[in-house]
Amino acid sequence: MDELLKPINSFLQASTPDEWITEATKQDNLSVVLIDHLVCELKAAQSAMFLIRKYAVDKESGDALLEWLKPFETLIYKRQGNWRELADKNKLTKSMIPKSNTPYGQNLIDKMVMLIKEELHHFYQVLEIMHEYGVEYQSITPCRYAKGMLRHVKSYEPDALVDKLIIGAYIEARSCERFAKLAPHVDKRLGDFYISLLRSEARHYQDYLTLAQDISEFDITERVEFFGNVEAELISSPDEDFKFHSGKPIAPCSANKR
Repeated sequence: MDELLKPINSFLQASTPDEWITEATKQDNLSVVLIDHLVCELKAAQSAMFLIRKYAVDKESGDALLEWLKPFETLIYKRQGNWRELADKNKLTKSMIPKSNTPYGQNLIDKMVMLIKEELHHFYQVLEIMHEYGVEYQSITPCRYAKGMLRHVKSYEPDALVDKLIIGAYIEARSCERFAKLAPHVDKRLGDFYISLLRSEARHYQDYLTLAQDISEFDITERVEFFGNVEAELISSPDEDFKFHSGKPIAPCSANKR
């Protein structure tokens, strides 16, 4: 685990505040941590799907891809469907998607399809754990984290895509860091699950960075540094809303603010 975390901790410009760990490991906050984690897995899959549809495939292929996500989205947004059946819905393979004619499209497709499959698998695993712990899904508001970075995305291509990929890298890296921070402070079942996520999450952030550099016409180091500063500020500064990617909790924390 230490070897996996070493590059992630070097990449991130700030560590998760101890105050967040204290708040996240309170029994009263277990439901919001699990529910927000569940939503984050779906959003990660949706974001990767958006990139494929916008930059790499035609509309017909994009519409077919949307069908892949529909059962997962229907469960969350419409509260319809049986979560136990979702494991059989995650069957898409790279070979089922047409080759892309864009300069970087196929590489984008290959990495994002693998990421989506893994995020949806994690989504199902979180649902299993929620069932075990007796946590029912409830709608919660998104925190400021992703929006706080996305507002800095450039408005022209390919720089806009590069920025989105860099943001994706930070979200995945932060998730990985937080799983590692939480694992020693929760029970064995949950701790083992968080540790099991580290390897794939660590690879996801690297895939995003690799794609960003391959697509960019310039060295992305300066842009990575810029978003690193933005991300660190969001993580380190006081935050009234407690979520999986929120900043330093303001005491007393309204952890279940929804």
